[in-house]
Amino acid sequence: MSADHESKKAVKHVTQMERVSERELVMRRIFRAQPRTVFDAMTKPELLRRWWAPRSLGVELFECHADARVGGSYRYVFGRPGEPPMAFSGIYREVVPGERLVYTQIFEPMPNTGDGVITATFEPHPEGTLLTQRELYPSKEVLDGAIASGMERGMRETLEQLETLLGEL
Repeated sequence: MSADHESKKAVKHVTQMERVSERELVMRRIFRAQPRTVFDAMTKPELLRRWWAPRSLGVELFECHADARVGGSYRYVFGRPGEPPMAFSGIYREVVPGERLVYTQIFEPMPNTGDGVITATFEPHPEGTLLTQRELYPSKEVLDGAIASGMERGMRETLEQLETLLGEL
């Protein structure tokens, strides 16, 4: 292996998160995989099951359904064993494999908070893929609550788990 290859392999990518408005959070991360591979890992249940829940917090993904087509639905049921499960679900609005994914999201234990809209783009990058995920929450209060719940830590960990999975694919 060349020294250049070794140095590229050693680069640790971090998840960048920024609140860009009172209702919107933007997350960016470079993955060492092609856009289509990252897209597949975010839409295929057999791959989602391998990275989606933050393991260090004792969270497991109990159920995973994803029909990644326009009008298709998804539902992730998760939690800690012995505690009541929780779920996120929604509908896919745009699906362009390897390029763009737009879907609604609702936290089922709190259905009255409304749907958020998540837009994920998968851009080719010299090191693989730049994933940019824009999360538009239904209100400032819902985003405040998500941040207060520790979602940033969980998201950072799951994206580390995704990076590990992508290295295995």
